[in-house]
Amino acid sequence: MKPLLLIIDDDPKLNRLLTDFLAGFGFRVESAVTPGEGLKKLRRDKPALIILDVMLPEMNGFELCKQIRRDSSVPIIMLTARGDPMDRIIGLEIGADDYLPKPFEPRELVARIQAVLRRTAGASPGGIQTFGRLSLDTAQRKVFLDGKPVELTTHEFEALALLARHPGKVLNRDRVLQELRGMDSEAFNRSVDITMSRLRQKLGDDPKAPEFIKTIWGAGYMFIGG
Repeated sequence: MKPLLLIIDDDPKLNRLLTDFLAGFGFRVESAVTPGEGLKKLRRDKPALIILDVMLPEMNGFELCKQIRRDSSVPIIMLTARGDPMDRIIGLEIGADDYLPKPFEPRELVARIQAVLRRTAGASPGGIQTFGRLSLDTAQRKVFLDGKPVELTTHEFEALALLARHPGKVLNRDRVLQELRGMDSEAFNRSVDITMSRLRQKLGDDPKAPEFIKTIWGAGYMFIGG
């Protein structure tokens, strides 16, 4: 079955162009021009990935991304005509998996879609890893703390899984970016810190007395879960 993509963008012409272009790379594509329509299609069609524009009627893409993240971990790539690096950081902070400013080369969008889908397909070997109170199910892509599920975004799960694969080893920001994003971008550098901060909040990990993720100042992050 070809992966289904859902485009949520209020530009019907762009939606048609992207639908035709992406079909040439083996994707099925649905599109919506309003957030409400997009949410209906998300619930009905269960897409493998969402391409989400920031500038939308009814509510902007940031608000829609937050709403989607309340009950779905579907990968999200955000599109926007706003090239401010802070917008990119906000998008990643609220749960987007990648961010592409307009105008963009359609082939670059394809490359990013393929990269995100590869990550979410579970490239890691299956099995459950246990680190004290924390368990990672890499096959099901689930995390449990004291036996209770922890809701993580795709990006947050990948960051935690990456650290857990290298316990006791310091990973700097560039390494984390290369592993998770396959790209080197100064604008995204701060997103690593944001991701780690959100992970700590969800795991209840005090940065002053860490149980799982330790900051090595000037160097990066290290997984210390036992």
